[in-house]
Amino acid sequence: EGIGVNWGREASHTLPPERVVELLKSNKISGVKLLDADPQSLRSLAGSGIPVTVGIPNSLLYSLNSSFKAAQDWVRENLTGFVSGRVLIENVAVGDSPFLRSYGDQFHPLLVGAADNIQRAVSESNLGTKIKVVIPCDFNVFEFDSNLPSKTLIRSQVNSTMIRILTFLNLQKSPFFTAISPFRILRDSDNFTLEFALFKETPRQVNDTRRNYTNIFDLAYDAVLNALTAAGFPGMQIVVGEIGWPTDGAVNATPYIAQEFNSALINHLDSISTRPSKPSEVYIFSLLDEDERNTTGDDDDFERHWGIFTFDGQAKYELDLGRGTTKLTNARDVRYLAAKWCVVDDNKDISGAAVSLAADACAAADCSALAPGGSCFNLSWPGNLSYAFNSYYQRHDQDAGSCGFDGLGLITTVDPSTDGCRFVIGINTSGSKSLL
Repeated sequence: EGIGVNWGREASHTLPPERVVELLKSNKISGVKLLDADPQSLRSLAGSGIPVTVGIPNSLLYSLNSSFKAAQDWVRENLTGFVSGRVLIENVAVGDSPFLRSYGDQFHPLLVGAADNIQRAVSESNLGTKIKVVIPCDFNVFEFDSNLPSKTLIRSQVNSTMIRILTFLNLQKSPFFTAISPFRILRDSDNFTLEFALFKETPRQVNDTRRNYTNIFDLAYDAVLNALTAAGFPGMQIVVGEIGWPTDGAVNATPYIAQEFNSALINHLDSISTRPSKPSEVYIFSLLDEDERNTTGDDDDFERHWGIFTFDGQAKYELDLGRGTTKLTNARDVRYLAAKWCVVDDNKDISGAAVSLAADACAAADCSALAPGGSCFNLSWPGNLSYAFNSYYQRHDQDAGSCGFDGLGLITTVDPSTDGCRFVIGINTSGSKSLL
């Protein structure tokens, strides 16, 4: 059935949408999930034959919940024309991770009302037979503290909202979209090993009442099944809308381990022949790295490194996404900035203000690779300072003024990258960030 991917755009410099669609097509990716209805992305998907899930951001939930006209306008502007223009839109996902605990319950009362209005507007536009309206739910809506599927239920704090969501989905015969992150489950629990997350033979398995579990994915997926059944919704079609493994910014976040996980996941899914043990669709998170994803939480620098491909569309490792070969095809004709980097001028005194300059640079750029366990964590001083300077310099399109740093910055044409730590060169786009 193939594997889908999430295509996010939380990046300072994004590949042109037509290049991304070429990337999807050349690697035979079977579906794409967008976090919003970006018109350029949708236009680039016209005629591609790639099934699309279009997202509605949380910021629109207020108006869509309170106004049917707002829903009609959204459908007209973001669905109708694109569907007639040969964009194969199959799902509309109402909300983006609306159950994240950092949001509290602010979006809970809005979800079903917004989804119902969108559903009515979709049906009114004669798209009801083509497009399903779904409400993606994070894995944290389930009480999984026991790590046992048979004991997993919907969390009491969100139970009433979830029952309304499940009732809506069941009535519309829409699938249940969830996210499963074995990486986070491993990181947040002392009960599992890396081998257990990677589908490897391990003596530390989990025995539940009905099954002996040999990997985190089956454990978490069956937990979802059990919770939905216990809530009165057995047999509901399940889509894993997000699953993947990061490649930088944390311990165990490397391209090698990500390749092991994603390859093992795909092989494992191929070995499952029947539902409900097998999700109807799976979307890997994600296609590309995004250097503006939120990293304000504890130890979450890995959030910017979920991509199978780097931000510029270059494969990080080999993986068969549907072509019948593990050799991935890279993005073509990427326009890079000049081969220049910003580093520390070794002839200057870098004591004192340098530390605060690095902090300022990283606050306005991406230094997640310097995090403990990251690919550049072992850079010694002042190499890590040079990394911060260069990240800021590339973020700002190599503007000469962005390598000042009180006279401590130096523009060089000698690549300062080290083994395993890449000092990036930005890609040429029209977007430019303001300087400090």
